[in-house]
Amino acid sequence: MAKDQLKLDNQICFPLYAATREMTKRYQPLLKELDVTYPQYLVLLVLWEEGMITVKALGKRLYLDSGTLTPMLKRMEERGILTRRRSTEDERVVEVELTALGKEKEHLAEEIPMKFIEGTKLSEEEYHQLKAILAKLMQETQ
Repeated sequence: MAKDQLKLDNQICFPLYAATREMTKRYQPLLKELDVTYPQYLVLLVLWEEGMITVKALGKRLYLDSGTLTPMLKRMEERGILTRRRSTEDERVVEVELTALGKEKEHLAEEIPMKFIEGTKLSEEEYHQLKAILAKLMQETQ
C-alpha cells in the first residue's frame, strides 16, 4: 500500500506542477503584446486593481517573497512600467504605483483572460470549480 502512495500518478503535486507550467507557457503568446513576463503580468493585475500598493502587501497578495519580487519590480521600473518610492509616513515602507505606460498596458490586456479561458477547453462550470478548489488550497497554505 505504501508503495502505491509513491507512484507519480497518485500525487496531487505533480498535476498541479505540470498544469502550472503549461498554463504559464500558454500565457506567453498572449503577453507578447504587453512585453511582460507572466509574473510581471500578475504584478500589473494587482496594480490595475489597487492603484498603489506596498511591496509587502503585493508580495503577500502574489505569494512572493521580497527576494523574488524586488528584482522584478526593479526591472519593471527600469522599463518605465511602474515607480517605487519610500512612504512619506514610514521610510521602511516601499510603495509601488503604475506609470502612464503601465496604465496604458491595461487596455492591451483586456482580452487576455477570455482568450486564456477559451484555450483551456474547460466548461464555465469546470473553470469555476477548479478556481474554487485552488483558492481553497491557497487559503490552507497561509
